[in-house]
Amino acid sequence: MRAGVTPNTITVFGFVLTAGTAVLAGFGYWIAAGALFVIGSGSDMFDGSVARMSGRATRFGAFLDSNLDRLGEALVLGGIGIAMTLEARTWAVAMTFLALAGSFLVSYTRARAEGLGVDSNRGGLLSRTERLMLVAIALLLGGWGIAIEVVMTILAAGTLVTFAQRLFYVHSVLRDADGPPDAT
Repeated sequence: MRAGVTPNTITVFGFVLTAGTAVLAGFGYWIAAGALFVIGSGSDMFDGSVARMSGRATRFGAFLDSNLDRLGEALVLGGIGIAMTLEARTWAVAMTFLALAGSFLVSYTRARAEGLGVDSNRGGLLSRTERLMLVAIALLLGGWGIAIEVVMTILAAGTLVTFAQRLFYVHSVLRDADGPPDAT
């Protein structure tokens, strides 16, 4: 804040590091990708705090942050998927794709529920923090045996379970709010 760095600058900086992570992962530079990912993800934790503490929090800043977070996650998982494709590791490719789909479903479910007036960001097996930790582990252990297959399987299963948990939660809230269905 003293240096005059804006929250949006921190957001974009974190995204650029995450995009670099995707490139490194795609080429199989696992440790470098993991280190860059940890730095980029760490910087992402500060943009919101800086925005609130400096009085610069805006709705656009929150919107930008959410969208670049999703794009960064997609790029990194895409980079992992490319590396796994080049190594002909079909299971890892499939699990990476499912992890990406599950991650997007978790985010979309939250956004759609909020649009309906329901806070669905409660509970669930894997929040964004846990997903980021698993991706960091996958990157840092990427060159070790079947570590990526194991971590991507956990990530895929966890995101899909989280999606289902939030889906059922929103269903229960809306069912109670809407009352019984009309018989007509």
